[in-house]
Amino acid sequence: MIRSLRCRPLGPALFLVLAIGGCTRAPNAPPDFSALVARVSASVVNISASAPDAGDDESDTPAAGASSGDETPEWLRKYLQQHPQEGAPAPGASAPPAGPDEQGPNQPKSLGSGFILRPDGEILTNEHVVEGASEVVVRLSDGREFTAKVLGSDQRSDLALLKIDAQGLPAAKLGDTRKLKVGQWVVAIGSPFGFDYSVTAGIVSAKGRALDSEPYVPFIQTDAAINPGNSGGPLFDMSGEVVGVNSQIYSQTGGFMGVAFAVPIEVAAKVAKELADQGRVQRGWIGVVVQEVDRGLAKSFGLSRPRGALIARVLPDSPAQQSGLRAGDIILSYDGVGLQSSRDLPPLSGNDDPGKMVSLGVLRAGRQVVIRVQLGELPETDAEAPPPKPQPPSPGALQRMPPPSIGLTVRDAAPGNGGSREPPSGVEVLSVAPGTARAAGIVPGDVLLVIAGQTVNSVADFKRVIARLTPGQTVPVLVRRRDGPLFLALQVPAAL
Repeated sequence: MIRSLRCRPLGPALFLVLAIGGCTRAPNAPPDFSALVARVSASVVNISASAPDAGDDESDTPAAGASSGDETPEWLRKYLQQHPQEGAPAPGASAPPAGPDEQGPNQPKSLGSGFILRPDGEILTNEHVVEGASEVVVRLSDGREFTAKVLGSDQRSDLALLKIDAQGLPAAKLGDTRKLKVGQWVVAIGSPFGFDYSVTAGIVSAKGRALDSEPYVPFIQTDAAINPGNSGGPLFDMSGEVVGVNSQIYSQTGGFMGVAFAVPIEVAAKVAKELADQGRVQRGWIGVVVQEVDRGLAKSFGLSRPRGALIARVLPDSPAQQSGLRAGDIILSYDGVGLQSSRDLPPLSGNDDPGKMVSLGVLRAGRQVVIRVQLGELPETDAEAPPPKPQPPSPGALQRMPPPSIGLTVRDAAPGNGGSREPPSGVEVLSVAPGTARAAGIVPGDVLLVIAGQTVNSVADFKRVIARLTPGQTVPVLVRRRDGPLFLALQVPAAL
């Protein structure tokens, strides 16, 4: 094949020539990963997990690919549906007949990857690879297979620690993501779609990505090709050190689309140590419900730009309540680390141990203060109560604001509107006319609790607070909705 290459001739001039091989690589050509792959591949393992027998009364875990109550990621579910021989039959499909080499009723539930963490047989992989499995089999690069014991798993980080009966294994060397830079090359090795020891390469696209599914993990984003079967496999830097555990992809098709996420190795190593030592993971907990600070809210609270984590609710009997944090406080820093987004807070607090004393830089009523909080332990389940059901309208005081106005019809909040944990308070919005309230995002059913820092317990309070607002200013409004508390930025009309 004829290629256009930039070569160095024997003379002093540089020029472009056409050559058939034999030319040195251009200075800006992609790196050669072959030596790195040869050095680290032995630390990578293949993992297969078998689903329990459908007739086993001891397990009610749904088969992978089931549609009812199934929490399997969408991309993995599509993969299992399209590969029935490697997973449970797709919904409505009949199971294929058992072949002579199949191991009885326990068919492979999922295929994934992992890597050797310690020479004595500790292996790290994703939790979703082994979740609900009756048997986990680990295959090494030399072809040996071992039945693995699950020492522990952590759903919040999607990590699981396995142990096989082997010694002297080639453990992976762990790296340091603090030295990892956006734009650097990384290499992934795993078993996408069952193709063992497939190697893909890409660059670090971003660091510290927060995902709604795992808010306590600051993910590494990469464009190295990751597909079903890569789950749990290592992400290597150019020195051959593991910097992440491949965990998720963003996809609209079920396959790779250039956006993949890996758990940083520091997070993974901490989780693995706690799983090995105590079988579970403890995380620090402040006990607040926070939201993003947008441009309107930043203006209403006197911030020069959007940043920080706005506290919408302080949970009862939490470290936050004991330390005096309030709804309306904006956490700007955590132990000296600035918060650019509300999503920065959970990984920082969750990575610290319960009992640690931390300093929070807080904006309160226009002044910056420092509040010390002793972290509690993050509860196993969500501390928030389920959202209350809508209450039918009941008689109450009504007040229609005259134009020009913020455009609200309100009444005293009905008993039970705040749920069993909170006494009735605030005013309920019955209708929203065109105006600044609608522009702020207030909708019927919202309960207004605080306006411009003033508590609203009745329609009389509402009228008094509204009358004192300065025309043209932007003020924060705390509302309670079915899905939780929320601050909105309300621009006061030029005339009320």
